[in-house]
Amino acid sequence: MLLHFKIIGVLLIFLACLHAIFPKFFNWKQDLKSLSLINRQMMIIHTFFIALTVFLMGLLCLNSTSELVETKMGKTISLGFGIFWVIRLVVQFFGYASSLWKGKTFETTIHVLFSILWTYLSVVFMWTALQ
Repeated sequence: MLLHFKIIGVLLIFLACLHAIFPKFFNWKQDLKSLSLINRQMMIIHTFFIALTVFLMGLLCLNSTSELVETKMGKTISLGFGIFWVIRLVVQFFGYASSLWKGKTFETTIHVLFSILWTYLSVVFMWTALQ
């Protein structure tokens, strides 16, 4: 299980850094123009804090692996992470319209890859918490 936490730590840090390309990749400068200032800023600021949270989860998995797996507090934190990623997995299928990815090769590939990632994170954290 320790190896899985190390792998997850690297994946989460990579995922957090990936958020930096969101504004350009999703053309936020143009697409968010029509929003009010508060909504535009909330979109950007919330994305930053999601990235920061994911980054810190990754750091915790890399730097406190044994504690997360072997202690009561670590298992409690793992349970919280597990719940977080289970909910994210559910949102992957019920929060986004399938028309965003169905019939589109790149988008379908990304959808499948992230579904696998959310499943992996959910299983590892929940398994650790419930042992």
